[in-house]
Amino acid sequence: MDTQAILIDGRLHDLGDGFTVRRLLPVFEARHLGPFVFYDHMGPADFAPGRGMDVRPHPHIGLATVTWLFDGTIRHRDSLGSLADIRPGAVNWMTAGGGIVHSERTPPEARIAGQRLHGIQVWVALPRDHAEIAPEFHHHEADALPRVRRPGVELVLITGTGWGEASPVKVYAPMYFAEARLDAGAELALPAEHAEHGVHVIEGELAWSGLTLEAGRMAVQAGTSPPPLKARSASRVMLFGGAPLDGERHLWWNFVAASRERIEQAKADWREGRFPRVPGDEDEFIPLPPG
Repeated sequence: MDTQAILIDGRLHDLGDGFTVRRLLPVFEARHLGPFVFYDHMGPADFAPGRGMDVRPHPHIGLATVTWLFDGTIRHRDSLGSLADIRPGAVNWMTAGGGIVHSERTPPEARIAGQRLHGIQVWVALPRDHAEIAPEFHHHEADALPRVRRPGVELVLITGTGWGEASPVKVYAPMYFAEARLDAGAELALPAEHAEHGVHVIEGELAWSGLTLEAGRMAVQAGTSPPPLKARSASRVMLFGGAPLDGERHLWWNFVAASRERIEQAKADWREGRFPRVPGDEDEFIPLPPG
């Protein structure tokens, strides 16, 4: 990656019912940032009573997924038998490894009442020597995550290490993923122990590395001496990065792998029904896309 900061606008996808997702990674400008190979900004979307999100059971390999919400609730079920409702401030980390299946739906009570849904979903590529490990799922409540306070700044460290803190979420490579709130005029240094850095503005406006970042925009940069963020207005931002990825990855649908052959194997396994089912959500699934 170029040592100059790269500005990313991403691509907007309309999923129906007023629910939009902006895909910020991978894009032409940056295929990955540290171990992060996929980054989606969901919503905000307001679901009327009786409506909700229904992502039917689907498979993953070679990655870990992280869900971080600002508003709303999502019910996670997976083929390990895990059942967890993710709410703002808590974190779901699902390690796919050699293969897992999961679904993400609006819980019944939230569907009845209606809700606003707004958050971030990322995929973290597992190192090559951990790509086929046994799948795991871990849920951490908000009070388990480290909090960092600086003048005009409040920050929660979701995963990894930074600012002298370490998250309890199990990771497999050097990385950090955090949410920060900055008062107007506040500055925040990024953790210099990491080699690649990304900044995504949810609300407000920042100056960083010679760029102006407005709400919805992202910038990424390589270099172990990143410049500090400067908030031009009260801002809410996501910060992420880590060590460079240990080689390129192939992404196809929900699969991440170091070889095309492994992707083809996963496609065949899903097509032929060799992935496990999701207890409590056995009746539906997302078919393998063409291609």
